[in-house]
Amino acid sequence: MSEEGSIPSQGLQRSLVEFTVAYDATVEAFSRALEMREGEPLGHTRQVTEITVILSKAMGVSLPEQTHIRRGALLHDIGKMGIPESILKKEGELTKDEWRIIQMHPQNAYDLLFPIVLLHPAIDIPYCHHERWDGSGYPQGLKGEMIPLSARIFAVVDVWDALTSDRPQRKAWPETEALAYLIEKAGQQFDPAVVEVFLKKEIRKKVTKPLV
Repeated sequence: MSEEGSIPSQGLQRSLVEFTVAYDATVEAFSRALEMREGEPLGHTRQVTEITVILSKAMGVSLPEQTHIRRGALLHDIGKMGIPESILKKEGELTKDEWRIIQMHPQNAYDLLFPIVLLHPAIDIPYCHHERWDGSGYPQGLKGEMIPLSARIFAVVDVWDALTSDRPQRKAWPETEALAYLIEKAGQQFDPAVVEVFLKKEIRKKVTKPLV
């Protein structure tokens, strides 16, 4: 190809890179806005996202799919935009009606993200991360490998992070207790294969390092 023929191609490639950078920056901005609204520690979403990517790599997920997983993890709680703050920040137990409202957030996420075609490959985590291996989760009651792999990976990371972090209702669990919980719930709440990889020493070493 002549130099003249390569110029448009180079310009297109540069524009694509610039668009991707801006696109991902927008996704990260949304995730920070969600943290501020929910009162989460700044950087919490980035931390669970980085751990999810580490775990997905260890499970052999392709590089392009890791990009979608990163975006989905950053937006995992976007459905909570439709949940009243009085419920999100309530101290103490939720009522049955409040719990039903909370359980709407994965469907809210799907409804918000589906019109954005570029985010279709990232929807699985926001939509399915509360599904359970034994089929007792929500919103669809998916079971086993019917649950997208990215959501199965994120579910382990999300619960791990929640258990090992301070919350208004309780102090963080010691890592040994959190690991014991993951082991106990493997095959019920979590994909046993994901838990097995998460427990590997080389993964634990990466996960326990500060990522924020």
